[in-house]
This record gives sequence, structure tokens and C-alpha cells, in this order.
Amino acid sequence: MSQRGVGFDDHAGFDRPRRTRPRTKDRPDYSKDPVGMVMTIDRGRYRVVLTGPDEGRQINAAKARSLGRMGVIVGDRVRLHGDVTGEEGTLARVVEVLDRDTVLRRTADDDDPYERAIVANADQLVIVTALADPPPRVGMIDRIMVAAFDARIEPLLLLTKADLASPDALAAAYAPLDIEVLATKPGDDLDDLRAWLAGHRTVFIGHSGVGKSTLVNALIPGAGRTIGVVNDVTGRGRQTSTSAIVLELPAHQIDGVDLEPGWVIDTPGVRSFGLSHVTRENIVAAFSDLDVITEGCPRSCSHETGAQDCALDLAVERGELSRARLESFRRMLDSGR
Repeated sequence: MSQRGVGFDDHAGFDRPRRTRPRTKDRPDYSKDPVGMVMTIDRGRYRVVLTGPDEGRQINAAKARSLGRMGVIVGDRVRLHGDVTGEEGTLARVVEVLDRDTVLRRTADDDDPYERAIVANADQLVIVTALADPPPRVGMIDRIMVAAFDARIEPLLLLTKADLASPDALAAAYAPLDIEVLATKPGDDLDDLRAWLAGHRTVFIGHSGVGKSTLVNALIPGAGRTIGVVNDVTGRGRQTSTSAIVLELPAHQIDGVDLEPGWVIDTPGVRSFGLSHVTRENIVAAFSDLDVITEGCPRSCSHETGAQDCALDLAVERGELSRARLESFRRMLDSGR
């Protein structure tokens, strides 16, 4: 006889209702909840600055599970639910990511199939490179520019440490692409750079040791970005910033005129910039004048040097396109392959 006793029903209790929340097709409506911009992300916590009626208030938030592991990045405009008072110990919840205007991406290397979103909603990208200590890496500059063009973000080239080397040769190399170039040295007032940044959301990108954090600290007193040093043996900088952060530019006047408000997005130093996510067609399309010319190319034309009957070469022969411009463009193509 069973030790459970006479009359024990092995199936008893199987039909009892489960104590779980019933499923529903009705999802919560968060359309009236406040909106903010993600300033930085640290170990699953999101620092968000509110826009709208409570503009400028900073709050801490966690992410709703429905958004997924990689659903929110720095620069995102997000909708928040819960306590948005910003008081110590409070925690709101990020429940929705609004449509992005732009997304800057990179891969770890050219064979990496996984894109990594760096920042959202930037409209300018400043490539920061030193003229010496460490020396400029043209290949890195080209790659970052290709990523900017692919994301439809305006690239600018900022050359630091102009007291150690002349910027002329590097500036001339990018002149055919109509890229704005600015050279700085220690002690400059940075008003030209501030004019660049006014009214924009600008992401700063550069490899370690080029002076990016020094610039951010000069532009935004109190930013407290850690400054690294360059290794005397390898010539490489040591990465000091570990995560991207959005910082508001302080009010400033140039010749008595107030500059428009702007934001700087400082990012960790990069040592590589993979472009496996970028297609050749997107690179060509980024240059509207060249894109029109390539409409006369044979189907499947690579637009590379030696490509048979490439309309770009024919445009140079007719004097419609400068040879220097074409060579610069093809250098971009080589970087994006």
C-alpha cells in the first residue's frame, strides 16, 4: 500500500488556478510620461537629463526589461516612468527609446560581424588627433570619417599639439574633401572651437593620448575628465575615460554675442575602428556631388583606381573634378573595404 494512504489522489491539485498575473494584450501607455536624454551609463544605471517642462533636471533610472540588453545608448531620447523628482535614492524606469536621428557605429575590427553603437542623435563628429606625441594616424582618421559619412553625421578634424608640429600637411590632405580643419595648441582661447560646437550635439572621437580630455576640461570647467599620458616607448596613449558621457557646454560669448546652447559627447579613446558594417555604396552616397557623377559608371563599378570606364576618372579628364579630390575619396573607399 502506498505510504500516502488510502484515498490519496496523485492528480489532486493539478486543476488549481496558478497564482500568476493573467496575460493581456493591453500594453501600458507611456505617451504622457516625461522625456529625457541619456547622459551616461554605468553598470546598468542610466543618468538622464530631462527635457520639456523640467528641462535640466538630472535623474537616475534603470531600464525596463522589455527594451533588451543593448536597447539604450548614450545620447538616446527616452521616455521615463516612475519617480522623476531626481531626489537622492529615487530611481525611475526607462520604458521607451524614441526614434533616433543618427547612430554612430563601429565594429571591433573589419572581420567582426557585430556592430557596436557608440552614441545616438549626434549631428557633428569632431575627430581629435595630435600632430605629434603621439603622431597622427591617417588611417584612423579616414576610418572614423567613413563611419561619420555612413551615419550622416558631419565630420570635423581637430588637430591638437600644434606647438609640436605644423598642421599644414595634414590639413592639405583633407582639403579636397571640404572637411573643416582646426589646429590648436596649449593656451589657445578655443573660441573657434566653441563656434563649431554652438547649437550642435557633437561627439568627440580620437585615440588615446591626443588631448581629447584636456579639451573637454577646458571647454567645460568642472567636467573632471581624467587626463592620460603617452607611453615614451610605444608612443600610444593610455585610455583614461571608460564610458561615453554627454556634457552641456556652458554659456559663452564671442564678440559680445551669445553662443547657442550645445552638447559635447566625450567618448573613451579608441585604438581601432572596424568598418565591417559600412557598404561601399553608402560611402559614395555620402558625397552628393560624387554620387551624381557615379551615375554614369558601368554597373558594378568599384570606383577604385584602374576601374574601367569609371565616370570619376572621366570627370577628372574633363576638368569637372580635381585629381586631388578623387584621390582623397578613393582613400576613403580603401579605408571602408
